[in-house]
Amino acid sequence: MKKEEKRGKHRSAVKMTSTSVKEDKYRPLLHQDIEKNTKWRYGPPNYEAVNKLFEEGRTKVWPPGSLEEKVQSIVKHWEMEMFHKLDFQENRSVDPEKYTFSLNGSKDINLAEKRKLGGGYIPLLQTSLPEKLRPYNPYAETADSAHKAFTTTFPRGFALEILQVYSGPPQIVYKFRHWGFMEGPFKGHAPTGEKIELYGMAIFTLDENSKIVKVEFFYDPAELLGGLLKGAEFEGSAEDAGASCPVLRNTG
Repeated sequence: MKKEEKRGKHRSAVKMTSTSVKEDKYRPLLHQDIEKNTKWRYGPPNYEAVNKLFEEGRTKVWPPGSLEEKVQSIVKHWEMEMFHKLDFQENRSVDPEKYTFSLNGSKDINLAEKRKLGGGYIPLLQTSLPEKLRPYNPYAETADSAHKAFTTTFPRGFALEILQVYSGPPQIVYKFRHWGFMEGPFKGHAPTGEKIELYGMAIFTLDENSKIVKVEFFYDPAELLGGLLKGAEFEGSAEDAGASCPVLRNTG
């Protein structure tokens, strides 16, 4: 098949995806973004699987209109834009000119610096450990390779819930929980099927236009990575591990 034909088929697939995505009750702006032909990194995101995981595994159900429910929506919108939008200027949750990010008190970085670092999962897994001691080296990854690694590991997604909100806008301070099931391989380690959980705190600072201008996360990345490295080591491709694992075979 010629390259032009392959690209044409890819574009058609993306277009079909955009028309099939339904309203997302946890990210109400997503449908509008799709209708506006937003430039997506991997095509329009579909959160159907992770929303189901969220509803089945959450420990809190916040009343509509409550501060906690509003904060949860802000955080889910932020996550969607940071991972899936290509153009900074199309971000509606943040002010792209003022926005900064930091992890565990590290130096603030802006959107351009975040993309230079790698974007996606990479800034969220920064570490000061010597390279030979890193169980996972985010600086050796690209945004695409990291995205592939984690979406392969968590085929149903990595759900997020807000556990507690300590202060509301303009400076939102909250405690969160992330979780998912390791139903795919990770960096040469076979899937275990176990639930992986990560707890932490975050501070989101909003401006007078309710745009996020500063994000600060506080958590231990080893809490996530430790669970992903428990599976038996294997040689070969991720497909090889999936073929021999009944958990992974049933997630396709």
